[in-house]
Amino acid sequence: MSKFYSEESKFYIAIDCIIFGFDKEKLKLLLIKRNFEPQKGKWSLMGGFLKPGESLDQAAERILEKLTGLREIYLEQLHSYGEVDRDSAGRVVSVAYYALIDVQKYNEIENSRYTAHWFDIDKKPALIFDHDQMTHDALERLKEKSSAHPIGFELLPDKFTLPQLQKLYEAIHQTPFDKRNFRKKILSFNILRRLDEKDKEGSRKGAFLYEIDQERYAKLIRDGHFQV
Repeated sequence: MSKFYSEESKFYIAIDCIIFGFDKEKLKLLLIKRNFEPQKGKWSLMGGFLKPGESLDQAAERILEKLTGLREIYLEQLHSYGEVDRDSAGRVVSVAYYALIDVQKYNEIENSRYTAHWFDIDKKPALIFDHDQMTHDALERLKEKSSAHPIGFELLPDKFTLPQLQKLYEAIHQTPFDKRNFRKKILSFNILRRLDEKDKEGSRKGAFLYEIDQERYAKLIRDGHFQV
């Protein structure tokens, strides 16, 4: 291939991952403190560079596993960022992905050697390069996708309450929902199965726990009939 494109300029291809989490109350963003120059010591999205012989998706999965230990999570390509001066170290084009995980399952990430830390989405620090723009774009995509597809459930534990589900969607869309209308709408999809268990963390009476009916959930995604 090099003999055909030998006169063309060479660039670096980076992969950056916007990792969202939910802790039953607030939407979170996972960041790391950069340990090399440029911008050493500042907060950054998790990322790395594309290696020979791997696809973009494979690179994103590798980088996530290396930095966090996470595997087989919801991961979707977001957008490409190629402003000439976006990285002061050289000409770098970045392909961004966003991931959705349940914070409760992966809270040990904060103890990793990469100084990873969860931030409330509305209290995150300023990020390096154009990572703030990436985060903004990923949140807008999450709003859009969660309205048309039930991907928000990827952020929940296996068992959850309806108030927790409502808090999740309010966190994503950054707006309150009417409790009665939200429950009526969500339950109308018939993808939730109520359990004979209650979560009593919030009150003595407690709230019933639910789980996803995976078969109905898969069918709903295929048919595309979801709309909050």
